[in-house]
Amino acid sequence: MTEAGVTGGDTAGRARLRLYVAGTSLRSTRTIESVRRLCEGRLGGLCDLEVVDIYQQSGLAGTDGVVAAPTLVRLSPLPARRLAGDLSDERRILEGLGLQALVRESLGEDDDGR
Repeated sequence: MTEAGVTGGDTAGRARLRLYVAGTSLRSTRTIESVRRLCEGRLGGLCDLEVVDIYQQSGLAGTDGVVAAPTLVRLSPLPARRLAGDLSDERRILEGLGLQALVRESLGEDDDGR
């Protein structure tokens, strides 16, 4: 289960995220829906999301240092960050992965919130 991101092209001002899930369980499905909703909603489509099933692509998980699922990895902008466990709380994801600036950008605000 690998899904391509939302868009391609210029990646300036965008985040590249990789979500690791374990199979097609209800928990995995809910996690995918939650993260996709965040990308399309609060982040205004300013992220590319790739979904990876660790059962099908365990080597990729090892490359990214992922040892548990679900885990959401911010691949860019660098430095990479990882967040594991319950990914239903949008605020936890935004703070944990340092994505607050993208939210402001999607809302058309500058760094001062204007």
